[in-house]
Amino acid sequence: MKYIYIIGILLLTVVLGCQEDDFEFGDIVTPTNLQVEVTIADDNSGNVVLIPTADNAINFHVLFSEGAQPVVVGNGLEAKNRYTTPGEYQQQVQVIAFGRAGVSSSVVVTLDLDVDVFIDPEVLQMIAGDGSKNWVWDSSNAGHFGVGDPLEDFPNYFSAAPNQLNPCMYDDVLTFNTDLTYNLETTEASFINWAEVKRFFPDATPGEFADECRDINSQIATNTTFSIIDTNGVQELVVTNSMLSYWSGAMSYTILELSSDKLIVRGIQDPFDPPGAELAWYHTFVPQDGSGGAGGGGDDDCETTLTGDTGSGNFDVLVWADEFDVDGPVCSGNWKFDLGAGGGWGNNELQYYTDRPENIKVENGNLVITAKAEEFSGAQYTSSRIRSQDNFEFQYGRVEISAKLPIGNGTWPALWMLGADLPTNPWPGAGEIDIMEHRGIEQDRIKSSLHFPGNSGADAIGSSTIIPGVADNFNTYEVTWSEADIRFAVNGNVFYVFPNSAAVPFNKDFFLIMNVAMGGDFGGEVDPNFVSSTMEVDYIRVYQ
Repeated sequence: MKYIYIIGILLLTVVLGCQEDDFEFGDIVTPTNLQVEVTIADDNSGNVVLIPTADNAINFHVLFSEGAQPVVVGNGLEAKNRYTTPGEYQQQVQVIAFGRAGVSSSVVVTLDLDVDVFIDPEVLQMIAGDGSKNWVWDSSNAGHFGVGDPLEDFPNYFSAAPNQLNPCMYDDVLTFNTDLTYNLETTEASFINWAEVKRFFPDATPGEFADECRDINSQIATNTTFSIIDTNGVQELVVTNSMLSYWSGAMSYTILELSSDKLIVRGIQDPFDPPGAELAWYHTFVPQDGSGGAGGGGDDDCETTLTGDTGSGNFDVLVWADEFDVDGPVCSGNWKFDLGAGGGWGNNELQYYTDRPENIKVENGNLVITAKAEEFSGAQYTSSRIRSQDNFEFQYGRVEISAKLPIGNGTWPALWMLGADLPTNPWPGAGEIDIMEHRGIEQDRIKSSLHFPGNSGADAIGSSTIIPGVADNFNTYEVTWSEADIRFAVNGNVFYVFPNSAAVPFNKDFFLIMNVAMGGDFGGEVDPNFVSSTMEVDYIRVYQ
């Protein structure tokens, strides 16, 4: 639907001094004939486009809600916004036309909205359970809270140690409900960024970098609505006029990870007072005991598969393994999920990683990861990726993985490892050891490689070997990693040796990863007739 508003002008008085200046503004004329063309999307998405025009206007400030940052546009250009609060309601928008020397005219436009926020049922189940689900800070683990440069993708300024911050933050409970309502329970005081204190308490004198505990419940919404907006595979969690426990000014958060047992988000702060450069804040939450319902993710009752044995140094003692003997979900004591769109993994991949049993499960003694051609959250394919990060990390050893690979042009299965310092040492600095990579377009060729600064991406160091029938038979893919060298083998036959040294990042803890990607820089073009294919893993074993 489209509306055109012809607005009467509100003139602001401009007082000019009599002193003659050294420069001239020219004729100072207040913008007139202010009109605003409004388009409200008729799909109930909450998308709104305003096009302001006026005579003698240089630009326009459009404030889509009270207290919002203005959207600045030129004469006749579009100002866009998406409202995420569900329901039928009216929303007032202020449009200010600025002329020469700052003279202005303004108008308030009233929008009649009918917003129906759709959240993928799988995503809603993970965050809200069967009816409601409570989340609390993952305070017992390092890195549950952090801050960094928005141009980086990790908290490069600060990452909290376990339980390091003020207890007034850790007692908060975040509740997401399947009716898209959101509740924030605090014990009166909330933890506030020091540059945000004056937003609520103008007479306060906060100390530099000294965050404070203050009661702001009367000034924010603690019982409100939430939405999850998916834009090209990137999910934004929006809490209306509220926060996710820590007040940084962010009400919209990019979801970095969401599963049935973890929620990691990233919010951007524009400091209030004193103003300064934007900051990216990272929060990690876990379900409160007893909240939520069944969902995707791992088996919380399984036991870790550490053997308790101490390695001999000859790589002949089994220290960790997953034999995948129990049908059902993968063991959460061993594995975590990477979730989200493939484009976010840096290789222009096409899949969306899920923790659904359609994409990953343990069945008949094997881990089964299935890539499927299906539309899901903006992607055309789904698959799965798991990692042992924080659950099992090790330095040096012999890794054996018995696997049968998928088939089809565009499939890209991988069995690999990343440096455990990845959160503070971004790729390729952390180092990458690819035990096995495979391209469906080269069905019988197995590739192994190493990525590190100066030799990453297409410049990785490695080699390949021909193994007939990798999609028909289980083969054992192996790396023997020591201080002296890194040896890659298939079925016990070594085909590449890399000399290790202190100059490369392969002398520290690493963690394991298994996944099937689709397309991308390495996988290549996907067969248009592709339907689905699986990678089966019989076991993964680590000897030291």
